[in-house]
Amino acid sequence: MHYSLGIDAGGTYTDAVLVRDSDGKIVDSNKALTTYPDPLAGIKKVIDGLSPEYVENVKLVSVSTTLSTNTILEGTGFPVALILIGDHPLEKELPAEHVLFARGGHNHNGEEVSPLDLEAIEKFALSVKDKVSAFAISSYFSTRNPEHELKARDCILKIAGLPAVCGHELSQELGAYERAVTAFLNAQLIPVTRQFVKSIIADMMERGINARLLMLKCDGSVIGIRDALQKPIETIFSGPAASLVGASYLSGLKTCAVVDVGGTSTDISSICTGVPDLSDEGAIVGGWKTRVRAIRMETTATGGDSHVWTMNRELHLGPRRVVPLAVAAVQYPDFLNNLKRTQMPAREDLGENIQPTKFFVRSGYTAGELSKAEAEVLEAIGEEPVSVNEIKALIRKDLHPQTLDSLIKKRLVQAIGFTPTDALHVLGEYTVWNEEASRIGAERLARLMRMTPGEFCTSVKKRVARNMALHLLSYILQGVPYAAIEKILGGNYPAKFKLGIPVVLLGGPVRAHRKELEELIDADIIVPEHAEVGNAAGALAGKGIKRVEILIRPASLMSPDNDFLVFAPGGRLRFDLYVEALNAAIELGKRLVTDYMRDCGLSRNQIEISIEKKTISPDGWNHPPMETNLLVMGVGMRGLPA
Repeated sequence: MHYSLGIDAGGTYTDAVLVRDSDGKIVDSNKALTTYPDPLAGIKKVIDGLSPEYVENVKLVSVSTTLSTNTILEGTGFPVALILIGDHPLEKELPAEHVLFARGGHNHNGEEVSPLDLEAIEKFALSVKDKVSAFAISSYFSTRNPEHELKARDCILKIAGLPAVCGHELSQELGAYERAVTAFLNAQLIPVTRQFVKSIIADMMERGINARLLMLKCDGSVIGIRDALQKPIETIFSGPAASLVGASYLSGLKTCAVVDVGGTSTDISSICTGVPDLSDEGAIVGGWKTRVRAIRMETTATGGDSHVWTMNRELHLGPRRVVPLAVAAVQYPDFLNNLKRTQMPAREDLGENIQPTKFFVRSGYTAGELSKAEAEVLEAIGEEPVSVNEIKALIRKDLHPQTLDSLIKKRLVQAIGFTPTDALHVLGEYTVWNEEASRIGAERLARLMRMTPGEFCTSVKKRVARNMALHLLSYILQGVPYAAIEKILGGNYPAKFKLGIPVVLLGGPVRAHRKELEELIDADIIVPEHAEVGNAAGALAGKGIKRVEILIRPASLMSPDNDFLVFAPGGRLRFDLYVEALNAAIELGKRLVTDYMRDCGLSRNQIEISIEKKTISPDGWNHPPMETNLLVMGVGMRGLPA
């Protein structure tokens, strides 16, 4: 009997499911805390909790993760240098601190506009190589000719020895700015994805499991692990995609909306007649528009581990993730005593990083370039949680909250604080961890809000449910301003929306929010069996899908009957006749699809390949098409049995 293993690594938990290949039945599942900076310990623990006789017969492992998404949402990505070649607009905002505008680039036909300034690229690479972890390169019209991006990449590899990502490898669509942002974010995620994949491979090898390894993409399809390592940007929303596919599989619904409550964020998406609702535009993550094809999704930085804090008698929720007090009390033996003896800060000092429930501990990441203030504070923070007052006593001076903020962004420090998970512990609705730590935290924050602990925790719980409802309605009611939905839900005469689509809830303690959500929205709200590991099930239920887009144009409109250019992923081809160009483009598309599917473990007879051809020609044009757009799409039949 053979089995398939699905693994989802979220910001808080790593989930696993085992599925019997013969009938698609889930035979076992488990959850474990995600570990930082190396997720290997969490992966080991979650697999250790599965039945050994099933695990030793695993032949396929498929994974999804929100680690990449959370990295961008929280602004904790690795530093990247950005090289823009050619006529890029200077006035647009860029995500990188280290940017070079270099001479070079091509025109719409892939002809060189000006020679590449390799000398400037070499000088720039030498100056920043010790300050960054990767390079991103985007050349003007590189989708028509990637020559300059490839030369720049080779130069960087030789000089700096660091990963270098080219924009043309990630998108064949025009849009130099969005392609540059996509390349930057991809480069930023390479270390995170590489560490995650290495951890899974290491654990499989240690267990003697010889299984094919796949990863879910952000459009709900699967990708071979080699491509996942080269293009981690395509997996940025693999966690939400897994929740969508998993919710459909667990509920048996081909059409539904999905609300997935994770530790760091809540994601809303939908599936219609078994097909994920994809965005017409590139995925937007952390405010940056990319050229990545992804599911249409509404994301809020509110999750079970979002930081709950108070200032000026106002309740704040997120956007940062912290370790819940209840969890910290289990992980660190002396933390509960420290929490009890920590003094209340002055009301005028309160802020996100100065709270009676806020503590800090080293994350385990290696420190890079630090300011003097950052180095002093990091020295004072050890492997046991410390409060702001303890840090001040150790550095013997006042502490600027911005210094702590900077260390958190650099992933060197992990914050601990009160969360919605703690609120559920106090209310007795989710009691997996230490209830006493949650209660002490609630008492302190409730005092600042002039509430009882129960009132305070109920208020937190209602805020989470309201956020879920707002974002669900914002997703369903496309085009309706978010502020208008807020007014309808929270006005003097609040309305209750009736939805004609079932809503599936996924996540650990998600059942605790069902009642509050039903008070706000009139819908069939479903919490399926195995909802707590829905993403891991979704990692297995994804199909192999590969889209290859190829463009054919005459090299010159002055002689449109011969000399044709083919713009395909990886380069530009040239043919004398249109029919030669068309046939070559179709064969190339089929080969790229077949090669991709082979990496996903699919043979040719398991793939359905379709070819869509669109041509553009003006009226009275008696020549081969002025423009031919080919979409070669392969759909793999691997997936869970019905």
